[in-house]
Amino acid sequence: MTHARAERAALSDLFVQLGPDSPTLCEGWTTFDLAAHLVLRERRPDAAGGIALKPLAGHTASVQESLKARHGYAGLVELIRSGPAGLYALPGLDQAVNTMEFFIHHEDVRRAQPAWEPRELPADLEEIFWKRIRMAGRLFLRRSPVGVVLRRTGGGVALGGPKGTSRVEVAGPAGELLLFCFGRQSHARVGLSGDDENVARLMEAPLGV
Repeated sequence: MTHARAERAALSDLFVQLGPDSPTLCEGWTTFDLAAHLVLRERRPDAAGGIALKPLAGHTASVQESLKARHGYAGLVELIRSGPAGLYALPGLDQAVNTMEFFIHHEDVRRAQPAWEPRELPADLEEIFWKRIRMAGRLFLRRSPVGVVLRRTGGGVALGGPKGTSRVEVAGPAGELLLFCFGRQSHARVGLSGDDENVARLMEAPLGV
């Protein structure tokens, strides 16, 4: 089983366990909302533009609500569990595109619950995440107000944020650094060092794609 499919299956199980009204780290979204988002992303590409483009967000939100009404929570979870659909079902694309997506959203649900603890990820999954950070760290951190040094536990450094400014160092395993880079700063188990004001500004920045 690929990591993308493993994260999909684990998230589907967690959706069933928690029900439709549990919180997530996605601001304003319950587990019901997040399940609808994942189905929309894979099965309604005509409405997915609003995920990234604000002028289209109203249409995306409307379609997301219609998916909730049409399928219900249990139906949405089963659509997610059934596997990648549309373009995402093409060989290799699920692993390439959905590994990060489902890991991050799995953690969005896990870490919104009481007494969560970080998982120990497989070494090859950590390596996948670190390669993505090294390739796209500047994209993930493009809205950082300060320079950032990402220092991976066990070795490796990646840079992001504006050049020629004071830097904040963020240290931890690759999975935790990935969550930090995708706007989950307050729920990522990382160490931060640097000027207190710069650290505070980085913690509040709208990071991610």
